[in-house]
Amino acid sequence: MTEAKSYKETVNLPQTDFSMRANAVKREPELQQFWAENQIYEQLSQNNPKESFILHDGPPYANGSLHMGHALNKILKDIINKYKLLQGHKTDYIPGWDCHGLPIELKVLQKMKSKERQGLTPLKLRQKAQEFALKAKQEQCEGFKRYGVWGDWEHPYLTLTPEYEAAQIAVFGEMALKGYIYRGLKPVHWSPSSRTALAEAELEYPEGHTSPSIYVAFPVVSLGEGAKELEEYLPKLNVAIWTTTPWTIPGNLAVAVNGDLEYVVVRANGHSSLQYLIVAKDLVEQLSTTLEAELTIKTTVTGKTLEGITYRHPLFDRESKVVIGGDYITTESGTGLVHTAPGHGQEDYITGQKYDLPILSPVDDGGKFTEEAGKFAGLQVVAKGNEKVSAGNQAIIDALQEAGSLLKHEEYAHKYPYDWRTKKPTIFRATEQWFASVEGFRDNALEAIKSVTWIPTIGENRITPMVKDRSDWCISRQRSWGVPIPVFYDESTNEALLTEETINHVKAIIAEKGSDAWWELPVEELLPEQYRNNGKTYRKGTDTMDVWFDSGSSWASVAKARGLKYPVDMYLEGSDQHRGWFQSSLLTSVAVNDTAPYKTVLTHGYVVDANGRKMSKSLGNGVDPKVIIEGGKNKKQEPPYGADVLRLWVSSVDYSSDVRIGNSIVKQLADIYRKIRNTSRFLLGNLHDFDPSKDAVAYADLPELDKYMLHRITEVFADITDAYESYQFYRFFQAVQNFCVVDLSNFYLDIAKDRLYISSLGSFRRRSCQTVLAVAIENLAKSIAPVLSHMAEDIWQSIPYETGCKSVFQSGWVETKEEWRVRAVREQPQLWETIRNLRDEVNKVMEEARQSKAIGSSLDAKVLLYLADTELKNKLGEFNPTDSLNPKSVDELRYFFLASQVDLLDNTDAIEKETYKSTSDTVSIAIVKADGEKCERCWNYSLSVGSFADDPTICDRCNDALKGEF
Repeated sequence: MTEAKSYKETVNLPQTDFSMRANAVKREPELQQFWAENQIYEQLSQNNPKESFILHDGPPYANGSLHMGHALNKILKDIINKYKLLQGHKTDYIPGWDCHGLPIELKVLQKMKSKERQGLTPLKLRQKAQEFALKAKQEQCEGFKRYGVWGDWEHPYLTLTPEYEAAQIAVFGEMALKGYIYRGLKPVHWSPSSRTALAEAELEYPEGHTSPSIYVAFPVVSLGEGAKELEEYLPKLNVAIWTTTPWTIPGNLAVAVNGDLEYVVVRANGHSSLQYLIVAKDLVEQLSTTLEAELTIKTTVTGKTLEGITYRHPLFDRESKVVIGGDYITTESGTGLVHTAPGHGQEDYITGQKYDLPILSPVDDGGKFTEEAGKFAGLQVVAKGNEKVSAGNQAIIDALQEAGSLLKHEEYAHKYPYDWRTKKPTIFRATEQWFASVEGFRDNALEAIKSVTWIPTIGENRITPMVKDRSDWCISRQRSWGVPIPVFYDESTNEALLTEETINHVKAIIAEKGSDAWWELPVEELLPEQYRNNGKTYRKGTDTMDVWFDSGSSWASVAKARGLKYPVDMYLEGSDQHRGWFQSSLLTSVAVNDTAPYKTVLTHGYVVDANGRKMSKSLGNGVDPKVIIEGGKNKKQEPPYGADVLRLWVSSVDYSSDVRIGNSIVKQLADIYRKIRNTSRFLLGNLHDFDPSKDAVAYADLPELDKYMLHRITEVFADITDAYESYQFYRFFQAVQNFCVVDLSNFYLDIAKDRLYISSLGSFRRRSCQTVLAVAIENLAKSIAPVLSHMAEDIWQSIPYETGCKSVFQSGWVETKEEWRVRAVREQPQLWETIRNLRDEVNKVMEEARQSKAIGSSLDAKVLLYLADTELKNKLGEFNPTDSLNPKSVDELRYFFLASQVDLLDNTDAIEKETYKSTSDTVSIAIVKADGEKCERCWNYSLSVGSFADDPTICDRCNDALKGEF
């Protein structure tokens, strides 16, 4: 008798000696090096056969380290670009950086010592700012590349380069020549902390702001023609106003009413010196409570009749009039009469223009009252440090109290604009600024918005009212670090010189030397020749452009200048960019070319912690993407997960709203990552001796189980493709996870182990299974490549047979065949779903028997199965042959259930007698001990064990397998 071989010697254990190692932190950089050395992105992006897909990168600010918002944004872009590459499209992803502006300037100033600041010139500041921006850009660039993001990193766009700045000047020039750029004195958002004007996009509205709210009476001096009936209430008649900015009272030049509202004269008991007040009729009851005074209505008038009433300013020796304002005057709060200071508010300014009022703004660029404010000069109008009320506000309130005009002072909580950089309150202040006249092209911009595909669709609803209601765009800034507004001023008249010749001349200089030339060169060289000796003396302007104009010109400076595509296919940024980059890009593009710069706009929400809170240093709830990738060295000692876990997180979230991340979420994703990886390793390990060109089994010859699995593959990868096409990456995440865990690991591969390990190497049973495994691993690698790029490449390089290409990204998108789509075995659509459900029910009863130690493994069991549905029983009977020594035997219930035997019963009598069972009206199941003896090779129980003289420990299947017959 021949000596029996050991189990390990006779079964086909998976081959594990291949390069797909588990150390992602080490392996990922190696794969990135492979991509770089072989120019994978460069070749595909330029040589793919389909038309270019251009996702234009919104420039992150070159200021500080990367955070989770950066990771979410850049990885989303990379997923889309890589999917397009796999689909055969060219791409040209040019990463960009926003390099100008106040945040960088402030960082530079903060690092400088006081002596260094004293001798600081604009050019020195600009040099240091550029060094800072380039250093930050390089740090961020390395971070993005470590995320596995592909792009033209050697040729990014930077808003500080000469070619970019020159194209931006060209956009400005075209808008100016069309009449969309003008200079004007009007109130703008002004940051005393930054000493510069701000645009709407540079404001934020934090919670918890309170302002000193005051009700003030202005004594009436004379009545207009329509209000003569109020003469009996003189000289104790007053117009009552309400404001939350007492510091604007010195700038008061009118009181506005709504001509369509009803107003009343009330007797104010308890205010003897201010006996009669004019207020809105609908607010009398509310004001009575607020002022803690009984207000008795004496007479009613319309707002129109109040026009022309003259009143005396309580703090200054001047008289002003009541005017008719707009529908911004309501009865929701206040008194229904609006204190109007044309130098301190947009509606005030518009009303002032209507009545030809002067623009009085007695506040300097640091937020202090000027000499025009009289005795208040030098006082700060914005609260500093721990001040609840600024010195300026308090002085005004005290003066009004002393004058007998203050009706009420109380704190008022409301939303108030802050400088998004310094986090300090802003003010409205009239200054001479340069503006883009949005009014000139607003209708075209609104039409352009309708032509764009917005993902999610709510994006259109967000940006439309922002553009519709937007006032003119203040594009000038009083800073040194930026692109200059290329304007000259006549020294004698202060008249601006801005012509096609001057713009083109400056543009040419900047294209050659960069914007530093504006500060380096004398005026004579900056001016075209025809303006150098024309009898006038010019000075160059000192304002720079709003950084949103910088980045908003990128469609011209990048997409058009580099010949990519215009409009581009997609912009993709956070939802806050509806008021930022999306809007500034739209406005400049429509103004110049009458079209939106993008065909599709995709937006994502903010990244918050696991509890939904905004991440902040004070809460200590921030999550660093670098720590996720490389691990942390703090007290928690977070393990390194690699970039693919970070990328998997991005694919898992519904980015249309705010997305959560925390340590527990990352750990869960790491577990899912490992499940996908381990499934891939199993597939690869069982393909070590398989060559599709020689060993693949034709579809027509495949067992029904394998045909069903190919059918499932068509369904799964069709869903995954649709998820990518619709940019719903969480659907990809769910589909891949379910495919690997439910379809493969828990079902097909669980069943397949018997075929793969027990059958002879070249047997039909094993080769047919390997045919399916090869299809599964290749398509799995392709489908996960946009997200799990490193794992996909690792899989591809570990495939043991020739694939025809070096990189998974060269392999194209997933490949399925129409014949695989045929619904499961024998044209029965629900049969395999029924088998899988039955399998789940059998497993439940198996587990009960296992827990009670009635059986060990499932192979110790025989399944007793009764089906009330005779037709279903007959179908399953075809999978339960009495003689299973067919070399192609695969489609058997015992293999599906991982049991040694299955008995299909005609009634439930035998089942009812057993201990471990499950019964219902349709299905009854029982688990009993299997018949025969356990085969030491395959662990199945069989009556044939002991029948073979060469090895009495094995069954008939294993005996045939060792002969190469099964």
